[in-house]
Amino acid sequence: MVEWITGKGLTDYAQAVAFMEARADAIARGEAGEAVWLVEHPPLYTAGTSARDADLTDPGRFPVYRANRGGQFTYHGPGQRVVYVMLDVGARGRDVRRFVASLEAWVIAALAEFGVKGEIRAGRVGVWVTRPERPPLPDGSPAEDKIAAIGIRLRRWVSFHGIAINVEPDLGHFAGIVPCGIADRGVTSLVDLGLPVTMADLDAALAATFPRAFPGEAPARRT
Repeated sequence: MVEWITGKGLTDYAQAVAFMEARADAIARGEAGEAVWLVEHPPLYTAGTSARDADLTDPGRFPVYRANRGGQFTYHGPGQRVVYVMLDVGARGRDVRRFVASLEAWVIAALAEFGVKGEIRAGRVGVWVTRPERPPLPDGSPAEDKIAAIGIRLRRWVSFHGIAINVEPDLGHFAGIVPCGIADRGVTSLVDLGLPVTMADLDAALAATFPRAFPGEAPARRT
């Protein structure tokens, strides 16, 4: 049974990384159970292992952390639910692509609880929503925005880092980076889409849909 932990207030990023690394090591040693940790961070930017310096367009705006997760630059801040997944990928078949696909499916299922159609795109990890009310892109494809980012790391086949879903962050804060290295797409949030969704609403949706993405499992909630 996966332990479900909900953080209170804003969680320091460096402390979060230290907690995840320690928990992942304990899981790998068989000394702790798996965990899903829901947090919010103060405004900051993180750079994944594929981040390009040129994509940090306003380096003095917020603290910048070099994260040891996959992916490029992303923003974390109040109003964004960060979901850290400390799960045993080894026990789930040692298939990293399938594990990431399960995380994407989890986000899509949670968004569907609010009537939002989340979609994945080939070659672009994360979850997207189309914006038919906007003009199409220069190539004729529909306008779209990113609503959730995904970046994980494995240590001894245990995952850490995870998912960031925009509930009601200040979208202007994304302007200091090229989010995930994609300059011709935007970012959105549940509230930006016109939905009065709270963090508690999203947490409930994540809990309800977790077993759909990871069949046979049910998280144990702990405050």
